[in-house]
Amino acid sequence: MISAMPTRHQALGEKGEIAVARLLACPRCNKPKHLTRLPPNFQCADVICKFCGFLAQVKATKLKGNETELPETILGAAWEPQHEQIIAGIYHGLYIVCYDSLDKLLRIDFIPAHILQVTPEVFQPRKPLSETARRAGWQGFMIRLNKVPAVGIKRVY
Repeated sequence: MISAMPTRHQALGEKGEIAVARLLACPRCNKPKHLTRLPPNFQCADVICKFCGFLAQVKATKLKGNETELPETILGAAWEPQHEQIIAGIYHGLYIVCYDSLDKLLRIDFIPAHILQVTPEVFQPRKPLSETARRAGWQGFMIRLNKVPAVGIKRVY
């Protein structure tokens, strides 16, 4: 079976996951080189620590122009599984990987799960896709970084 080429958003996400796994130690056990990527479309998590089982999401974004600060919002993924985990009280840490327009890695920030748990308004559902869209009815969400208290975001690279 021939696999489709990834979209530019998927390619950027993959690049962000690779950067986290290659550059960062696990925030729970502090073991370097133990974060590893999960299979594509693994629900609500992108990396796992091979030693302690720590799970985290990774979101990669491109910053505009000469910006170096985090954007106010970034795209999440599918709302339904994220919402189900919120309702169940299951939160994973979140890495935000930022690149410039030339694909140079600028920074990686981390938001621990407990910060996301006390600020669930960070996750904002988007309007479902129209009935004429290829994926009609699918609903994504935005991650509103401007709703995270500054003390809850740690620059790790």
